Amino acid sequence: MTPASTETSVTSNWDPRKQVPQKILDLLTPAKINDGHNYNYISAFYQIVSLLKEQKRTGWIDKNKITNPESIADHMYRMSIIAMSLDKFAFTKESNGKTTPDLSQCVKIALIHDIAESLVGDIVPQDPNVKKAEKHSREYKTIQFLSEVIKPYNENFSKEIVDLWLDYEYQRNLEGTIVKDIDKYELLVQTFEYERLHGIRMDEFYNCKSLIKHEEMKRLTDELMRQRKEFLDQHK
Repeated sequence: MTPASTETSVTSNWDPRKQVPQKILDLLTPAKINDGHNYNYISAFYQIVSLLKEQKRTGWIDKNKITNPESIADHMYRMSIIAMSLDKFAFTKESNGKTTPDLSQCVKIALIHDIAESLVGDIVPQDPNVKKAEKHSREYKTIQFLSEVIKPYNENFSKEIVDLWLDYEYQRNLEGTIVKDIDKYELLVQTFEYERLHGIRMDEFYNCKSLIKHEEMKRLTDELMRQRKEFLDQHK
């Protein structure tokens, strides 16, 4: 599936393959030992994923000079834990009993939603050098590239990774919308942690709470904001 908006958003010749370290690229060749499994390709994918552990989240560096900030992988990991731990029946009540989310699918989406940043990097919305359409284009190209890397080993997963990314990017289902809320909520949790750790206020990061849509995620956010208010009142 190639979304129409992606087709029109290609604004450069940016190539994900050129972002891959040579030692990993060297693995993307037909296996020297023809065992029928193509382990070298999936190994290359795992090594690309490891780049998420090495890259720090840009917003903390740019705005507040947070020392040793979280990595992209850190963010994705806690999102997946949040997704796993939610009360799915709270969302069922929200839809008047019509829909119950598949939290296992939410976990998968959370683990995939930022995976393109392994090669694209964490581009913040206010980046003056990379516009939103260009960011989207680079990430979609990267998902396609990763799918191609995976395919020789596991064709089913090579298709699934694209679908999971599209579920999040285009909010194609209930699970995608929940993970979008989790993304914002996890940011708020991390912001509060840094405020307590460094004794600073980062009010600008809390603007995203207004973007949270699901009532259960709003309730979780309200509790977090209550804790923050209590903390700020104690440290005036």
